[in-house]
Amino acid sequence: MTRTSQNIYGGLVEAKRLGNKKIAVLIDPDKVRKGNLDHILRSSIDARVDYFLIGGSLIVNNMLEYTLEVIKQACDIPAILFPGNSFQINDKADAILLLSLISGRNPDLLIGHHVISAPMLKSTNLEIISTGYILIEGGVESTVSYMSNSKPIPSDKSDIAMCTALAGEMLGLKMIYLEAGSGAKYPVSSEMIEKVSSSVEVPLIVGGGLRTPERIVASLQSGADMIVIGNALENDPFLVHEMAAAVHGHKLVKSF
Repeated sequence: MTRTSQNIYGGLVEAKRLGNKKIAVLIDPDKVRKGNLDHILRSSIDARVDYFLIGGSLIVNNMLEYTLEVIKQACDIPAILFPGNSFQINDKADAILLLSLISGRNPDLLIGHHVISAPMLKSTNLEIISTGYILIEGGVESTVSYMSNSKPIPSDKSDIAMCTALAGEMLGLKMIYLEAGSGAKYPVSSEMIEKVSSSVEVPLIVGGGLRTPERIVASLQSGADMIVIGNALENDPFLVHEMAAAVHGHKLVKSF
C-alpha cells in the first residue's frame, strides 16, 4: 500500500527521541469564517507551526472539505484529521488521529465508531495514527464530554491518568492525547503531564486551556511532545507567533 504521508508518525517519534517539540493548530470547520481562516493560516505559516489538526465535535456546516482545500492551497504543512465522529473522514487530509476515548466507558468511542469507519479508512490514502484520547477536567463541561456522555478524569487524579495512558500504550496505541477540552478554564497540570510522560514511551500530545507561552513552556518542561492550540487564536490569530516560538525554542530555554 503506497501512501504519500506515511512519515508523519515516524517524524513524531524521531522528534521525541531528539527532544524536538512540536506545535499544532486546531481548526474547527464549524467555526470557520473565510476571513478568520485566512488570518489563522497566514499567521500559522509565518510562525512555522508543524501541523494543522482539523476537526470538531459536530461539523454541521459541511466546511470540512473546504477547510482542507484552503490549507492545501496555502501551504505544505501536514493536515491531520481530528475527528469527532466516524463521518469526519476526508482523503484531502494527510493523516488521521484514530481516536479511542480511553478515559471514558462509552463502547462506541472505544471501538464502535472505529468498526463503522474502518472500511472507509482502508480505502483512503490517509496515514492512520491510533491515539489514546484522555479527557481531563478543565473547569467547564466540554463539548466532547457532553457529546461522548463520558466523565473526564479529575484534574487532581494524576495516577488515574497515568494508568489510563499506560494501558493505552500496552494495547498498542501509538500516541496519547491529554485533553482539557475546548475553552477549558485551566490546562492539564504539570504534575499530571510529568506523571504520564514518565510512564509511557509513545509521543504525548497536550491540549486545552493553553493560552500563554509561559503555560506552554511549563507543559513542555513537564514532558509534552506536542502542544495543540485552538481557541486562543480565534480572537487573536497573531498569538500563534509567540506560542510557536515558545515551542520551537524549548531546547534553548532548557539549556540556559
